[in-house]
Amino acid sequence: MSDVEILSIGDELLRGIVQDTNTHWLACRIAARGARLRRAALLPDEPGVVAAALREALSRGPALVVTQGGLGPTDDDRTRRALALALGVPLEPHPEAERIVRRRFEELARAGAVAGAEMVEARLRMSRLPRGALALDNRVGTAPGVVLTAGPTTIVSLPGVPPELRWIWENPLSPILDRVLGPGGFAEVTVTLELRDESRIAPLLALVQASHPDVYVKSRATGHAEGEEVRATLAAFGTDDSEAGERVSAAYEALRAALAAERIAIRG
Repeated sequence: MSDVEILSIGDELLRGIVQDTNTHWLACRIAARGARLRRAALLPDEPGVVAAALREALSRGPALVVTQGGLGPTDDDRTRRALALALGVPLEPHPEAERIVRRRFEELARAGAVAGAEMVEARLRMSRLPRGALALDNRVGTAPGVVLTAGPTTIVSLPGVPPELRWIWENPLSPILDRVLGPGGFAEVTVTLELRDESRIAPLLALVQASHPDVYVKSRATGHAEGEEVRATLAAFGTDDSEAGERVSAAYEALRAALAAERIAIRG
């Protein structure tokens, strides 16, 4: 199973100005590929801090490190600089990245979304990448994504604007993810219980977990108020979706039997 780490970059995240919805979205997509998200961190727009966190991540040798945020045209968009610092390589003009940026501003100018297509300094900044980088097309925004290799780890840097991040992930990045994360499968089942006391099922879940160690077993309560629900989730990875599904199905049958013995019903 391939390990993945996420670094979310932006002072606006740490100050609570913007909510980091990208990590949740990425976590779902990483799990769906049969990979395992091991760590996720929020970091400021400080190249030294980001570079140190990236070097620490690389020391663990994950298959993939994803950074998101800090690729735009403003002075506080410093992720490219952090990547170069972490890998000890220079930032330099990247012809393909410049072609992507230039084409996007020409498209935006024709659509009347920007005043002109001139490649001013702020726009050129987005086309300077760490040496050895691959530029990923961005058909939603203007900042190219970035792919780098460091030993066994592939580093992918994506814009922080959610529609841009998602488009790049699902389009130009997809074949790279196929290669880096390899084959894998994932399955998940969540059930709602006719129960308000989560502590009552704790020993049952512990037994199911012990008998199915390759399945993630977790209960969640919505709160101690009227309308509270308790839910139980079973999730598993496998070499493919079928294998993962078989593991979840076996654990679900064990959970259902344990609940029935305690006269706890599954809603619906």
